[in-house]
Amino acid sequence: MENGVSAMRTIAIINQKGGVGKTTTAVNLSAALAEAGQRVWLIDLDPQAHASLHLGVTPQDDAPTMYDVLTDDCPMEEVIHPVETDLWISPSHIDLAAAEMELAGEVGREIILRDAMARVSQEFDYVILDCPPSLGVLTLNALTTADEVFLPLQPHFLALHGLSKLLQTIELVARRLNPRLVLSSVLYCMFDSTRLAGEVIGDVERFLDEERDSNSVWSNAYSFDTRIRRNIRLAEAPSYGQSIFNYAAHSNGAQDYRSLAMEVIQPREPETDSVINNLSMVHQ
Repeated sequence: MENGVSAMRTIAIINQKGGVGKTTTAVNLSAALAEAGQRVWLIDLDPQAHASLHLGVTPQDDAPTMYDVLTDDCPMEEVIHPVETDLWISPSHIDLAAAEMELAGEVGREIILRDAMARVSQEFDYVILDCPPSLGVLTLNALTTADEVFLPLQPHFLALHGLSKLLQTIELVARRLNPRLVLSSVLYCMFDSTRLAGEVIGDVERFLDEERDSNSVWSNAYSFDTRIRRNIRLAEAPSYGQSIFNYAAHSNGAQDYRSLAMEVIQPREPETDSVINNLSMVHQ
């Protein structure tokens, strides 16, 4: 994107553990930002194409998708489709599952997406990358393209399982391929106000606090004040091909993602973060 690059934020939403609210967040945060007047481009990199289906976009056999961009040099402009006011999507396809193998011997396979996006002339305020629940070539393409990573976590016993591997991957990509990349934020999804949730969140907050003076790519990361509460409307919306705002605009899920969007638009300074403040919502 030749113009406005400095103002645009490119955010990869990643967790190699499935079922933690990753795609729900990618879709509904994108929709909430668009509702707030931001120009948002959602890129679906998950072969399951759940983000595409969530917004009612069904890949057609004869229509190019992200698979064609990554494996057949299809211009990215051809797979950017308007969904509603200020919201566009580049859909996925089940064929993306084969991309890992097809790109195995490709030189520069980690930067195909970055190069494709660089040729897009349309301007956006936000690019949201919905990544597959793995750390393969598709996720590496997202990490080499993004400026920052949002990490959705479900605050339960297994939330931290595999987290160290994800952090190592982010750090490795930042060191070798994308020096801009940082883990900027942690988001707690499917939140219940329980003792267990409080304990898990406490563990994460202590880790982030202890890393403040490190030179790691997560040294300035903080947790969003907004918690995405467990909400049946969020679970129902994808089956209707709608964001939470079109399906249940006044639900707790819609309220939470609107609140999250405001935090994303007006981020607070990381140094104002504190374990006490972040934990206060757990016991409300």
